Amino acid sequence: MAITKVTIEEFLQLAKTNLVLDVRSPSEFAQAHIPVAKNLPLFDDEQRKIIGTAYKQQSKQIAIKLGLDFFGVKMKAIVEDVEEKLAVGGWQNAQGKKQKAKSNLQFAKNDMQTKDECPLPITNCVLLHCWRGGMRSAGVAWLLDLYGFKVYTLVGGYKAYRNWVLQQFEKQYYFKIIGGFTGSGKTLILHELKSQHQLTIDLEGLANHKGSALGAMGQLPQPSQEMFENLLAEELEDKSNKPENEPQTADDGRETTGDLQGITNEIKITDGKNYELENEFLISEESPAKCPPPTTNCIWLEDESNRIGNLQVPLPVWTRMRRSKVYFFDIPFEERLNYLTEEYGVHKKDEIVTAIMRIQKRLGGLETKNAINFLLENNFKESFRILLTYYDKHYLKGLYNRDNVNELVETVVGEGVDAKENCNLLKKFI
Repeated sequence: MAITKVTIEEFLQLAKTNLVLDVRSPSEFAQAHIPVAKNLPLFDDEQRKIIGTAYKQQSKQIAIKLGLDFFGVKMKAIVEDVEEKLAVGGWQNAQGKKQKAKSNLQFAKNDMQTKDECPLPITNCVLLHCWRGGMRSAGVAWLLDLYGFKVYTLVGGYKAYRNWVLQQFEKQYYFKIIGGFTGSGKTLILHELKSQHQLTIDLEGLANHKGSALGAMGQLPQPSQEMFENLLAEELEDKSNKPENEPQTADDGRETTGDLQGITNEIKITDGKNYELENEFLISEESPAKCPPPTTNCIWLEDESNRIGNLQVPLPVWTRMRRSKVYFFDIPFEERLNYLTEEYGVHKKDEIVTAIMRIQKRLGGLETKNAINFLLENNFKESFRILLTYYDKHYLKGLYNRDNVNELVETVVGEGVDAKENCNLLKKFI
């Protein structure tokens, strides 16, 4: 079978049902990668450094010969690694064969040049890319094609993918925002919306951080900024193209169930006047002729500052969030305090002290001292009371630092941190 070169759009479509292999070095992959990709490094970090130095200081030919020395001894291992990845990933079993055949068919039909080529469905199909679609992916593609795999390579490599990622942030999305002071259970509401077939993106989940000074506790290390952007772009593309009321997939792979009557996933465009009002804050500042048409799916997000831990929400996305309707959940202070005490009181004191010290300049010397002293006395609630008072002032300032704030912010008064009950309250405002 011939090696097939595909565009980024074709590559991503195939990637939904086929194994994606990133042949860049381990450190390149660790920095950021296509979320579904598996690392199949042609060269390790040291080998890549040696080859790169030879290319710059000696010649291209010497660098290629060095690469061949490294490549030759690992050919068998590469093939066996791919076979193992295909087997472990379940790409060769019955699961998903219908989808795989449909996805492969549109690209593979043109490759059937002779009667000797294998019929569909292709169960040993692999997708390859390196940094720019150069010699690394070409070398591995040659080997795997020779062995008998059906190989697709990405034109432009990972660099083309990154261009695609940045393009996703420039699209006009229709967002609705879940707002509320710290401890209001905004993330819980977002997850409840997801369980009821609403389209949601959990920015804090992608960032492995809950936003506040205590937000890193109990979380995995944050991804790189580049990886966070990759994850977010994939979510935006998926949600903006998902059919209305289609069940979303939970974190464990199960389809979510339930329904939230009264909340729509699409802008109603039958009334031109209403459409203009709904999209008042979605219009780009650029000339309309230069802007892509807005996506019609409504995507729910949690209100965030422009930073989540050490990560930056891409400016075009954050700007659009700031222009979107906010449903502010006004939950009593004591209810929120009880929720935070229960959630964060299980963590080690020294971790909490370290988190408090990170905001001491903004919190103030006296309040920092009092918060830590209460903590050392095992009085978590009073310690968190100080922190919550600070964050309420900080959030309120950010909430109203919007243009047309009176038109954008809708207050939803709730009695406690109860996701289902608060979702029921939300229905009255949609």
